[in-house]
Amino acid sequence: MVRVALPTHLKTLASVSDEVELQVAAPVTQGRVLDALEARYPVLRGAIRDHVTLERRPFVRFFACARDLSHDRPDAPLPEAVQSGAEPFLVVGAMAGG
Repeated sequence: MVRVALPTHLKTLASVSDEVELQVAAPVTQGRVLDALEARYPVLRGAIRDHVTLERRPFVRFFACARDLSHDRPDAPLPEAVQSGAEPFLVVGAMAGG
């Protein structure tokens, strides 16, 4: 089971109140986790990744095991601690402003 932590606005959109647990087939990658998340919660399609290109939306970041994974390839394996469910895969809304 892979644990995914969403920011409050995406939790509200998906009607969940806590982390989401997903069954993801190996190899567990960022792309597969997001595919599983969007399959389970179709309302999130387009909120995290572009509908067509599947690229990460601006102001959305991905973290796991104290690492910024936002610029990793979508097919790169996630850390073992995420794959085992020991650590969550974090989807974070970035802040901007002056």
